[in-house]
Amino acid sequence: MAINVDTVYRTVLFLLNKEQRGYMTPEEFNNVASQVQLEIFEKYFDDLNQQLRVPQADIDYSDRIASIDEKIAVFKTFAPAVYVAATTPATTATPYFTLPTTDDYGNIVSFYKLGAVTFTPVSGLPVELQRLQRNTFYNIEKSNLTRSTLSFPTYLYENNKLFVNPKTIINNLQIDYLRKPTNPKWNFTVGTTLGQYIFTPTTATSPAIPSVDFELMSSEQTTVILKILVYAGLIIEDPTAIQVASGLIQQQENNSKS
Repeated sequence: MAINVDTVYRTVLFLLNKEQRGYMTPEEFNNVASQVQLEIFEKYFDDLNQQLRVPQADIDYSDRIASIDEKIAVFKTFAPAVYVAATTPATTATPYFTLPTTDDYGNIVSFYKLGAVTFTPVSGLPVELQRLQRNTFYNIEKSNLTRSTLSFPTYLYENNKLFVNPKTIINNLQIDYLRKPTNPKWNFTVGTTLGQYIFTPTTATSPAIPSVDFELMSSEQTTVILKILVYAGLIIEDPTAIQVASGLIQQQENNSKS
């Protein structure tokens, strides 16, 4: 379940105003919330890499690798790559595939990290392509013994393009990838009597602009609030708020690694 953006914003305001520390505007909150969500998202990969080096408890709900992968799974998706043929004159000298901008669920998404690339023959099972570096990608084609085939295809990933061997592969190429999180947003309308900010729910319809919840799992709510409070301390120039929130974040991280 996603984290409710209104709950987070109201909690942040409550904690800031509890001791009259200051105020965080919706615009400031939205900018900080997007940054915090991206920071937490990118940290998953460092955490996963670290957990892969240590023994894991083979118990439901206690496997940290499975727990991190579950958090990342929210952003896993897939879609077919788009083939761009070579042209004459050579505007495109070498055919390639472009990354998808819409996934197979019909969502317009921002590409973040490439996963498995598979090719499905007209008759047969999907085959995963092997990713190679530039020198290897071209050198193996010089020998009939090492040349790429439909059974053992390869690809080179450069400049957001996929160059595939053998060149007879022009369709049925699917990409598994991670998308970037959608930026959370606390949208509002202005009250006609007091000029107050009135929250616009995520379910609102036109002409109102709906708010956007955090895409992180609900277990991350405390971390999200603490990290936003750190930035809020910078905005309102309150070093105490920064120190308290930073200390709690560090304590959380230490507990998760012990």
